[in-house]
Amino acid sequence: FVSHQVEILDWETKKQLCFLDKVEPKATIREIRLMFHKLYPRWYPARQSIKLDPKGKSLRDEEILQHLPVGTTATLYFKDLGPQIGWTTVFLIEYTGPLLIYFLFYFRMTFVYGLDERFTSSPHPVVNLACICHSFHYIKRLIETIFVHRFSRGTMPLRKIVKNCLYYWGFAAWLAYYINHPLYTPPSYGKKQINFAVIMFLLCEAGNFSIHVALSDLRRNGSKTRKIPYPTKNPFTWLFYFVSCPNYTYEVGTWISFTIMTQCVPVGLFTLLCFIQMTVWAKDKHCTYLREFKDYPSHRMPIIPFLL
Repeated sequence: FVSHQVEILDWETKKQLCFLDKVEPKATIREIRLMFHKLYPRWYPARQSIKLDPKGKSLRDEEILQHLPVGTTATLYFKDLGPQIGWTTVFLIEYTGPLLIYFLFYFRMTFVYGLDERFTSSPHPVVNLACICHSFHYIKRLIETIFVHRFSRGTMPLRKIVKNCLYYWGFAAWLAYYINHPLYTPPSYGKKQINFAVIMFLLCEAGNFSIHVALSDLRRNGSKTRKIPYPTKNPFTWLFYFVSCPNYTYEVGTWISFTIMTQCVPVGLFTLLCFIQMTVWAKDKHCTYLREFKDYPSHRMPIIPFLL
């Protein structure tokens, strides 16, 4: 075979960082990252963005050198992504925070609401129910993170975790403060409203979990290759017939039901922001599916059947 030569330049200054000689044509980008790491130990593979063009997208680990639009002398560009943190660790940190923070307000810690004895417990059963549902949601997320999720990308920039934690932890504190407040008033329609919300909540949680399991099964053998997800025998996965990201659909449904259950403005605002963010993610993933698969079901929408 004809060996390749790989020149790696800094994506901003265009200064040559290294020149790799006698690289096998079948070498993957991951292998090139490892070669680069040997020369620059501080830039471990997860920190490296290797590109064909300075302003282009990062090449995937599994891409093969001889299949790229380059000659026997390839010029690649390197960008430092900064310190990275594993996605499993990210989710564990993000989801443990709201779980513990909520309890500070639920147990009426004296530094939150004061020392008045009337403030030490709530006369409304929905407050206890809300705590159970909120805790269940984040415990489920932690279990999924450890046992279910399989990540196509191993890490995210460390700097982003601060923003993510402020979002999840901050909202958890805000909505917990109001739901557990001594002056909190229960939903307008009483038990009927609460019971409806609980049923909706449990159905959406079951649906969300089912979708995560179905997506995980697509990568059962450790493959990072993207595949088209299809419905299984589980009825909760039948939403795949209509949307590309039913996990987001169920997630939004979970928070809508929690909003109905608590009838609390901060929960409603959190739900709205969740919907906006998940719609952005769903549209992005939907476009990726359409771009990568010519036979992708044309009738699917990103997040809401027939609408959005």
